[in-house]
Amino acid sequence: MTSTLGRHTARPITPHSILVWQLQQTLRTAEENNIPQEVLTSLRQTLQLAAGLDPYLDDCTTPESSALTALAQRTSAEDWSKRFSDGETVRQLEQEMLSGHLEGQTLKMFVHMTKAKRILEVGMFTGYSALAMAEALPSEGRLIACEVDSYVAQFAQACFQDSPHGEKISVEVAPALETLHKLAAAKQSFDLIFIDADKKEYVEYFQIILEANLLTVDGLICVDNTLLQGQVYLPADQRTANGEAIAQFNRVVAADPRVEQVLLPIRDGVTLIRRLV
Repeated sequence: MTSTLGRHTARPITPHSILVWQLQQTLRTAEENNIPQEVLTSLRQTLQLAAGLDPYLDDCTTPESSALTALAQRTSAEDWSKRFSDGETVRQLEQEMLSGHLEGQTLKMFVHMTKAKRILEVGMFTGYSALAMAEALPSEGRLIACEVDSYVAQFAQACFQDSPHGEKISVEVAPALETLHKLAAAKQSFDLIFIDADKKEYVEYFQIILEANLLTVDGLICVDNTLLQGQVYLPADQRTANGEAIAQFNRVVAADPRVEQVLLPIRDGVTLIRRLV
């Protein structure tokens, strides 16, 4: 079974789910305003085509493990309307921050394909993506997850205890930039790095990873939310601060001769980055 979060979210948060929601609203308005039947038929067919995609992707993707299902369910049941402090600032947490079934299985596949043994996750939330990747690591493999929020870190670690793969994961509770500098000073390197933290710091994460050699030769960087609800390709005046930060990050990566990359339209956008030099 796929997780409930793989099928239903509290609100649309990806370009595709927002498109489906807008089509639903448009069709409802059209039905209430005597729109010609041929237009209604076209709208219904368009909505059917769009709305069926995500469920079909879930159905055709290997089901998640029971431990991932349990983690997703616990995340869904938690009251994220509370505000948690990272020590200096207060941020709003929400269940939609969880990576979910399709992205989790995608990351798990990348771990298998790259034969990664050491993984760094920059931004963990409740640990769905960390555990998904840990499931693909060999028994001696290790994953270090950066999480700024101690409450979330404890939540995730409790979930990890329910999985035999949880022991492969260690959590660093601190601002992500602080942890990256700490790992760089210790001359650590990783085969795969997954970035899903403060969007306004994405460019800095990227620069530190390359300049401090945190990524091994032929290693892979996976970056989440690089479509950010479609804001990156909509007019600039329709972007939030995070939307502008991601648009800038995408421009920086595309112009960097040290890497090659591809942006995949998975969930809210996942960019794969390979170092060339």
